[in-house]
Amino acid sequence: MAMLWSKISAVLPVNEEQFPLHFSDKVESSVVEMLKRSRQQLYSDATSTSRMLNAQIILDYSWEKLNTGTWRHVDKEWRRVYSYGCLFKVAALCCEDPSVDEVLQAVRTCDMGLLMGAAVLDNILQVIVRILQSEVRKSTKEEDECEHAEVKRIKIGCPHVPVIKEELAVPRMKCPSLESFNTNYLLPLKPVILEGIIDHWPALNEHPWSIEYLRSVAGCRTVPVEVGSRYTDEEWSQTLLTVNGFIDRYILNKDGGKALGYLAQHQLFDQIPELKDDIRLPDYCCLGEGDEDDITVNAWFGPGGTVSPLHQDPQQNFLAQVVGSKYIRLYSPEDTDKLYPHQSQLLHNTSQVEVENPDTERFPQFAKAPYLECVLQPGEVLFIPVRHWHYVRSLELSFSVSFWWS
Repeated sequence: MAMLWSKISAVLPVNEEQFPLHFSDKVESSVVEMLKRSRQQLYSDATSTSRMLNAQIILDYSWEKLNTGTWRHVDKEWRRVYSYGCLFKVAALCCEDPSVDEVLQAVRTCDMGLLMGAAVLDNILQVIVRILQSEVRKSTKEEDECEHAEVKRIKIGCPHVPVIKEELAVPRMKCPSLESFNTNYLLPLKPVILEGIIDHWPALNEHPWSIEYLRSVAGCRTVPVEVGSRYTDEEWSQTLLTVNGFIDRYILNKDGGKALGYLAQHQLFDQIPELKDDIRLPDYCCLGEGDEDDITVNAWFGPGGTVSPLHQDPQQNFLAQVVGSKYIRLYSPEDTDKLYPHQSQLLHNTSQVEVENPDTERFPQFAKAPYLECVLQPGEVLFIPVRHWHYVRSLELSFSVSFWWS
């Protein structure tokens, strides 16, 4: 770890003059002065203790600003202040031959900046976290090898796969042309399973996704986790965990817990570029009206039994299955009145009906709604047209990637 600070210093601006700290008048002058003091310490022989004190003041104050009111009303200036605070805290942790625990704390600090802050200095926190990860991998190599050996002994039980009746099955197409997909499915808004269109993904070839692989590229990274079998449950909540902690607690159940946890977020691939490099945008997204930057890429990783209640989304969706299998049922938006959406504004896009165990007395019309269904296997991509209602249940340990586009 002795050389770590020199590696971090090498990616920082070369001096104070080239380290910009420009903010609008929304950020108090006293806060800007504190930021400048921390910047000055970066290029001096200040102790880690004094660096940490100033960094923590910046973080505590900006954290209050981030948590006042709704997130969409948080000014980006305060998100930038928070990111700078994270940068200064990382410097305090790593400037004096840090321990493994201090480096892990620095990784978490970078992740908090990436999740809650805004990019500063050409997204320097992303650059630094890669340097830190490299150090963590070196120091924990033997421990990782022991854990990987343990994981390899774990057998994932064979799931009970529902039988899909032919008349209810989602149609399948193998590598249709852009014109064929556009004419037969996109324009008429018809669901279809596309086969063979992601066979070239590294996630299915050079870097096959698995628990071991996820640990190796992201084990020490802190990510948001949904706790509960479905987001409509009263006990559903969100928390922050390392990927290793999530795997141990919710995938391998090392602590004996029975709660279900799900790693479901759109920032994962920006936060961990190694995973983003393992996937590709489906070619068919080019048929949309927006730019490539307008496509939202989501990660969905969790154990068998996790459920996405029957709901609809405002964009087209390609759901790509990488690991494990999922049972999916789809309903046309034309039958919305038979699906009993929640009346609240928050859940108006979600049905009240428990799809596989419906209350026929409360929801008598539900049984009359026609639907299509499928079991999505690794390497397959399901096209879910805009506003189509869909219910998803993981049949086993599952990793999926969805692409929302317009």
